[in-house]
Amino acid sequence: MDDQTEATRPETATPFTSVPIEITVSVGRARPLVRDLLKLGEGSVLTLDKRLEDPVELYVGDRLIGIGALEVLEGGENGQLAVRLTEVVDLKNPS
Repeated sequence: MDDQTEATRPETATPFTSVPIEITVSVGRARPLVRDLLKLGEGSVLTLDKRLEDPVELYVGDRLIGIGALEVLEGGENGQLAVRLTEVVDLKNPS
């Protein structure tokens, strides 16, 4: 008898399972005035509406797929960022 549940059973291989997907990580938003935007140049700083320790949102296209926390990857390139997932959106039953 197969003890694997649907959630733990490996997906059936199809030509689509090896296609890479781009995930966008949203770390915050800036809302400058147009006059301030026109003054931006190299070295300018935009203040975001979030802090470094705030959760980040993960999107595929415009669809939210999860929430996570930014981390610095250990053992990799110096300063390499990563995201640790803290919540995964139920894509089968979107609310």
